[in-house]
Amino acid sequence: MATDLNLIEFHAGSTSAMTGSARVPGDKSISHRSIMMGSIADGITEVDGFLEGEDAISTMNAFRAMGVRIDGPDQGRVKVHGVGLHGLKQPAAPLDCGNSGTSMRLISGLLAGQGFDVELVGDASLSKRPMKRVMDPLALMGAQIEAQEGGRPPLKIKANKALKAISYTLPMASAQVKSCVLLAGLYADGVTETTEPAVTRDHTERMLRGFGVHVETEGPTARVRGGQRLKATRIDVPSDISSAAFFMVAASICEQADITLRHVGLNPTRTGVIDILKLMGANIELSNHAVVGGEPVADVHIRSAQLKGIQIPEELVPLAIDEFPVIFVAAANAVGTTVLTGAEELRVKESDRIAVMADGLKACGVNARPTADGMVIEGLGGKPGLRYNATDIESQGDHRIAMSFTVAAIRALGTMRIRGAQTVDTSFPGFVALCQSLGMAVQSVKVGP
Repeated sequence: MATDLNLIEFHAGSTSAMTGSARVPGDKSISHRSIMMGSIADGITEVDGFLEGEDAISTMNAFRAMGVRIDGPDQGRVKVHGVGLHGLKQPAAPLDCGNSGTSMRLISGLLAGQGFDVELVGDASLSKRPMKRVMDPLALMGAQIEAQEGGRPPLKIKANKALKAISYTLPMASAQVKSCVLLAGLYADGVTETTEPAVTRDHTERMLRGFGVHVETEGPTARVRGGQRLKATRIDVPSDISSAAFFMVAASICEQADITLRHVGLNPTRTGVIDILKLMGANIELSNHAVVGGEPVADVHIRSAQLKGIQIPEELVPLAIDEFPVIFVAAANAVGTTVLTGAEELRVKESDRIAVMADGLKACGVNARPTADGMVIEGLGGKPGLRYNATDIESQGDHRIAMSFTVAAIRALGTMRIRGAQTVDTSFPGFVALCQSLGMAVQSVKVGP
């Protein structure tokens, strides 16, 4: 399961102009959930716009291993032949979640109430990530889960058909933990309730409703009654706003940029990155609004702008948690100081994103001071033609770190070498080609065997 994290490097240089229109790949969160819910639904669920990245494929392969027939993906089209709420079969081997924390955490919820034992494993990076945050509420529901020291994978889940409903208050805002508990709640006796300290992305609640499940939501609280059956549906996956965020920042910090990103998902629990960039002075306009499969979408038009440093409002932090690596790049190019607090979750992602981004930005000559729950960045903006140092970046096998420093290279003096970039395929296949189509100077270089 362990992989060499230095098989691919990105070599990225400065860019003075970006133009064009593009559609980034499908939303990863929605792609994961379409497979999970389609698998336990009655009937055939048809999906368009499915993200053919390694993380979502890991979810797909896990359900195939449990007896679900899944046709595709073929140019984003997938057919999931659902087996019903109680139709999953015991897999012949451990389920490999690869690099995907979403797969492991959400699947744990679905498997906690099954009548068979199962083991969940992951790659070297995922095996270091904490799973206790989902194990604790599942244990309260009666699940029996064994893990390694510190609640790290592999996870061994014992057969259990007698889950009980709980009312659970999350210690920190996390859509993955909330989703895990709600999915387990489908197999529990009674009404399962989750309450978060802040509102997080609600793709699970929206999609459950799309499959005919009654879900109540009231602010940061969500409720689902166990035993409800899911009915197959059609799902149109919008473009992933987390992937679009890299180009929002790229165009904002480029000297001459005018680009449009089409059909971007604008779920209100995910638009924190747009709100934060607009507070920083970004020139972002939305058009062609529509609702597709219960999810709002629009085209996003971005032009160059002089960004300014801000105190990032804490209420926006859960709505942009995955986008902070590239928001840090925006802050490095702003006039003045940007301060982030309340984002301790960044320390337990694919890497410690606070530490890794701070180290990389400091190597570029940016004053970036990490804190326990965020960062203070003194921007280098406001000086015409200013470039920061090009340097070699260790991405630590984290796809969002690799893509963020590819964006940072737009304002670098010389070529940035970003190591461990092959993990970008987990979330954004075709990233380099799309960068090149919009005018960015990026190459993917094979350096391993």
